[in-house]
Amino acid sequence: MASVGDIGMSALINTLSALGFLLAFAVLRIQPINDRVYFPKWYVDGKRRSSPKNNGVRSWVNLNFKTYLTFLNWMPQSMKMTEPQIITHAGLDSAVFLRIYTLGLKIFGPTAVVVLLVLIPVNVSGGTLFFLSKDLVVSDVDKLSISNISPKSSKFFVHIAMEFFFTFWTCYVLYKEYHQVASMRLQFLASQATKAGQFTVIVRNVPHESGRSISDSVESHFKRNHPNHYLCHQAVYNANKFAKLVRKRNRLINWLDYNQLKLDMNPDKRPTTKSFFWYDPQIGFLGLWGKKVDSIEYYKHQVEEIDKVLIIEREKILKDPQSIIPAAFVSFNSRWGAAVCAQTQQSKNPTLWLTDPAPEPPDVYWKNLSISFVSLSIRRLVIGVSLFALVFFYMIPIAFVQSLANLEGLEKVAPFLKPLIEWKVIKSFLQGFLPGLALKIFMFVLPTILMIMSKIEGHVALSVLERRAAAKYYYFMLVNVFLGSIIAGTAFQQLHAFLHQSAAQIPRNIGVSIPMKATFFITYIMVDGWAGIACEILRLKPLVIFHLKSMFFVKTERDRAKATEPGSIDFPETLPTLQLYFLLGIVYAVVTPILLPFILVFFAFAYLVYRHQVINVYNQRYESAAAFWPHVHGRVIASLLISQMLLLGLLSTKKAANSTPLLVVLPILTLTFHKYCKNRFEPAFKRYPLEEAVDKDMQDHPETSVDLKALLADAYLHPIFSSFEDIDLVKVKVDKKQEAEILPSPENDPTSPSHTHEEDEAVQRYEVGPPPRDIYYLSENQPSQSGYMYHYDDVESHYHGYHHHHHYGY
Repeated sequence: MASVGDIGMSALINTLSALGFLLAFAVLRIQPINDRVYFPKWYVDGKRRSSPKNNGVRSWVNLNFKTYLTFLNWMPQSMKMTEPQIITHAGLDSAVFLRIYTLGLKIFGPTAVVVLLVLIPVNVSGGTLFFLSKDLVVSDVDKLSISNISPKSSKFFVHIAMEFFFTFWTCYVLYKEYHQVASMRLQFLASQATKAGQFTVIVRNVPHESGRSISDSVESHFKRNHPNHYLCHQAVYNANKFAKLVRKRNRLINWLDYNQLKLDMNPDKRPTTKSFFWYDPQIGFLGLWGKKVDSIEYYKHQVEEIDKVLIIEREKILKDPQSIIPAAFVSFNSRWGAAVCAQTQQSKNPTLWLTDPAPEPPDVYWKNLSISFVSLSIRRLVIGVSLFALVFFYMIPIAFVQSLANLEGLEKVAPFLKPLIEWKVIKSFLQGFLPGLALKIFMFVLPTILMIMSKIEGHVALSVLERRAAAKYYYFMLVNVFLGSIIAGTAFQQLHAFLHQSAAQIPRNIGVSIPMKATFFITYIMVDGWAGIACEILRLKPLVIFHLKSMFFVKTERDRAKATEPGSIDFPETLPTLQLYFLLGIVYAVVTPILLPFILVFFAFAYLVYRHQVINVYNQRYESAAAFWPHVHGRVIASLLISQMLLLGLLSTKKAANSTPLLVVLPILTLTFHKYCKNRFEPAFKRYPLEEAVDKDMQDHPETSVDLKALLADAYLHPIFSSFEDIDLVKVKVDKKQEAEILPSPENDPTSPSHTHEEDEAVQRYEVGPPPRDIYYLSENQPSQSGYMYHYDDVESHYHGYHHHHHYGY
């Protein structure tokens, strides 16, 4: 078991690691060559661009030595933006995500002061572990916990009083936050500009009718049942092969861009290449050998050929009845009409015509739209069983990790390990640092696995997918990291006692040992919450990937933009990790209060770091208007209940019969509070209130309202189709003098240098640190640096496209 010295060793290692990461970040962020890594959001917004390459070494290294004297100014700058400015700049999801950290500070800040002043003296005065140290493995840290109180002691009334105080305070803070976030959500929705999702529902499991297409069935059904509000719909088509062709076309266009840039830099020498097998099998094979041809003419020809294939494939998709998917996006002429449709049953058969509010187009996960109702039920059952098996499979590595954390227990059973274990440096490292690091490594691959499982479940919105993956990850955290560490750790560290004492003594030993796991969780918090958060701001992985891509793969400005995609907040991993910290703080606040200062350091440090990341790095793929907050609230309530039940069980092993019954009322009060909050606030996160919908509709004055027909015409057209339709398939011209005539306007492409970005005036006044002189903000009329004319949206794992049918007249 980790001693005070081991915890001190861990604190030293992790503090030095965190300081090292922060120092490296502070220096790397001011280098022009790294600007796209540490400020990618400003490039996406079109407010920042790389320095000209003819600046020589200044394009790579910051030679303004004054900036090195103020390299820590990112900290105060991260705190300058107000919450309304963050909402305007990054969205409500990002702003409310930051409120989770302030929630932790509000809950644990006052609590830490009270319990440390009250409970530490009470626990230290117990002295019980001094007499048990011959039978149980204990440390000085455990003498600060409730385990040090002797059975039947009246001092347990103090712990019960603190549990009541902590529960009431937590519920009070939760209520205030839930009320505030719900108000922010409604205000945010009311202030949003007119968007397609406000007028649209997604309908799934459309029944097949003999002699009718899916599109005709949708039109007939909604004209009949919503005659005064139905406006139009967009049917869904399977576009699997089309998506692959688009990806191939993107690659060809990129090579065309690259060769055009080579020609621009050296006009006297036209670039050449060896022809590829795909379109000219008689000339060469995959560019490894074959006839040398003019690169620009060659790739121009390839693009023309694949354009012809795309036209044929697109027409085939639209005309083939087998390509139609039994789902559609149905739009209405008012928000009220869409809200009513989304919240009502459309058929006497509740498994048909399933309607839900449509996610905004960037939030749609197209691949899952074709899944039938029966298949959904089967998939979710299979995933539920698989998740249960996977959760308990992970008990094996967790048990191994706990064996590292409890070497004394193994030493008593396996004396031959004693020479190695007793070496002080190795012992301190194994117990103070390695267990937390090993646990972090074992949990590293889980988010990817759980996201795949969530996709298999069939959810149609990326925001829902991430929340479901986060829920699964939380179950892993609860069962394996928390309960698994306690159970496995207790078994290992008290192995000698379990083997040599009667069965009647085992519950007593477990009851005493549960608080002792605080030492392991303290080391875990320092590894994950201190060094881990510092590593987050360093962005070591994106930094290395960007420079590797720049060296070997970046050929065009489009490549450069892709190499530094900002990414978004990793909700599937970050939210469950936060919820684990809430669980640890709530459970151990009364049991082992010495853990709370480590929790507070995490919340304060993480808040500062993620504020910087939200402002400068992350660019959210979607906006759910804080739809994840009910899950955050529910997890904190669950942590309270777990804390109360564990304390109840712990006191029962202490024979505190007089004081223990007082705790029975706490779970009842907590559940009552949760039910009240669920009924009071959660509906605002599940459904769009009709009152709000009517108010929003009435705000749309005829002279300022958006043309709904134009807005909804192709709003839910699959990205690959919309990109394809935007391009006039004419002969490719590469003469730079003709480029202005051919180049399609990339106004809506946020990565384009000519992207026009409108922003709140207050946010425009905000500056992200004093950037190096080699970095410039993009002016309004900045010409495009990229060399060519075609652009397709990226196609990742989306395989279904949309074709729209408009029926106006109601």
